[in-house]
Amino acid sequence: MTQDICVVVPTIREYECMRTYFENAREHGFDLSRLHVVLVTEDFCETDAMASMLEEEGVSGEVFDGTRRQEWYEEHGIAEYDHLVPAASHAETSFGLLYMWAHDRFEYGFFIDDDTLPEPEDDFFGRHMENLAFEGEVESVSSSEDWVNVLHQNADEHGLYPRGYPYAAMDETVETSTETVDDVVASQGLWTNVPDLDAVRILMDGDLQGQAQTRTSRSDFTGDFVAAEGNYLTVCSMNLAFKREVIPAFYQLPMDDNEWDVGRFDDIWSGVFLKRACDVLGTTIYNGYPLCEHNKAPRSTFDDLTNEVAGLELNEHLYEIIDDVGGDAETYADVFAAMGRELAEGDYESYNNGAFFNYVGEHMCEWLDCLETLNGLEGVSRSRDARTATGN
Repeated sequence: MTQDICVVVPTIREYECMRTYFENAREHGFDLSRLHVVLVTEDFCETDAMASMLEEEGVSGEVFDGTRRQEWYEEHGIAEYDHLVPAASHAETSFGLLYMWAHDRFEYGFFIDDDTLPEPEDDFFGRHMENLAFEGEVESVSSSEDWVNVLHQNADEHGLYPRGYPYAAMDETVETSTETVDDVVASQGLWTNVPDLDAVRILMDGDLQGQAQTRTSRSDFTGDFVAAEGNYLTVCSMNLAFKREVIPAFYQLPMDDNEWDVGRFDDIWSGVFLKRACDVLGTTIYNGYPLCEHNKAPRSTFDDLTNEVAGLELNEHLYEIIDDVGGDAETYADVFAAMGRELAEGDYESYNNGAFFNYVGEHMCEWLDCLETLNGLEGVSRSRDARTATGN
């Protein structure tokens, strides 16, 4: 079968976890010949051992450390955009999106974090693919705060809110109904064991090693759901599948290597932008199964807090800024361009580190320019024209 799935794994140490994902595929009868794995790593890592692992497993793939990424940019004529993917950052997953965009055979992408394992009961790859093809009725969740807690199903028991959920949107009133969906473009699987929380919430849970003491189990997840139109949700890239078409609006935002020291919101903010684009275009982000086991390694909670605190106030307001932007757009690129311009040109001096929003907006517009240079992009012309006119 033709390789139509690109699996992107940012890793510096636990790449062997992929053997368990491949075994899960074999046990559930999923065709591994459909996969091409892109391991995104660093020059100081065991790149030869990573390549050997893929060869031993009989799975197609490549390993890209920093040097090889730079070579790839130059080979594909986009070296001027290399700053869009920060080094030594989880946002390096954006390189995987560029790799996908350069190769038309990839219709689907997966993001897998190296501190996860598939739940044995779930057909990991197969269930995600079923979700992306889903047409029918599913639970639809909304709230009085226009934010959906992806851990809402047993929240009365565990009280958890995931990383990136705005503090002002807590204590919401949740409503559920049934919605008919017919165009799913992203499938977010959730997580057992260590929940994906921010450092403030982990500290409140009484842990100094970067891990919540309150854990999640399979019983905390009672079924699949979508966030209703006009409602936002956190999108975590540790267990995620998506269609190629969303790549223009799914840039993993530039974190960590910036003058404001903002980090840890790359996948969260990309999810906010994608949800806005989906609402404009009438498409859906599907949530729930397959689950993965999140085995986060111990690390200082205060280190995570240091990486998050510079962007905490911005995270409270990002969705408000883009909530009514791009409503007349017809493509993911057009919606993303409109949101990028809104951020690039806005005045956010009233926020701590508000200029970071301008920085993000400029990078969003450049992301579209990069995709157009790399392999063409319908709808990008408005972004380029706008940037020329404003001098950005």
